[in-house]
Amino acid sequence: MRPLRVRDAWVTSLQPHHDDRGKFIEWFQKDPLLAATGRALPLAQANVSVSRRGVLRGVHFVDVPDGQAKWVSCVAGRVLDVVVDVRVGSPTYGQFDAVMLGEGEWRAVYMAEGLGHAFMALTESAVVAYLCSARYVAGRERSVNPLDPDLALPWPDDVERIVSAKDTAAPTLAEAEELGILPRYADCVRLGATT
Repeated sequence: MRPLRVRDAWVTSLQPHHDDRGKFIEWFQKDPLLAATGRALPLAQANVSVSRRGVLRGVHFVDVPDGQAKWVSCVAGRVLDVVVDVRVGSPTYGQFDAVMLGEGEWRAVYMAEGLGHAFMALTESAVVAYLCSARYVAGRERSVNPLDPDLALPWPDDVERIVSAKDTAAPTLAEAEELGILPRYADCVRLGATT
């Protein structure tokens, strides 16, 4: 596992095993995560999303405390996966890192509680699987607009974007900070969500 530019986010390469039947991929192992981050990922919920080409989901995060750490991988198709530091007071606040996930780029991304997550489907269909440390609670999920010009996330220009009404209406990072809906880095530190 190697750290991303965003503090408390890592990426790991996955090793597919091929034979005449197809492929097999171990997409999560507890020990390498614990060794790299000093944290385990308590499993509370597992999600799968299926998106068509151009679907842009995020930037989503969950209120801290308690927050929601995630282990994310694309198990079919390809996506551009983005982690955004939305934690006010973090050394990497407002920064992002982007990773290609899926066919040909077998990787997984881990992000600690308080970080924002987004992705865009780049193939006709893309299946993203998430392991989450906390279950989904509608009233605790927040969003920052994935097209915030100040964030300037690296979405491809040659893919027609499909963005939900909720994500389109989400505030920019600066507006979210003014509204007081962003996690505070100090709260993440107290939660133990940082290394």
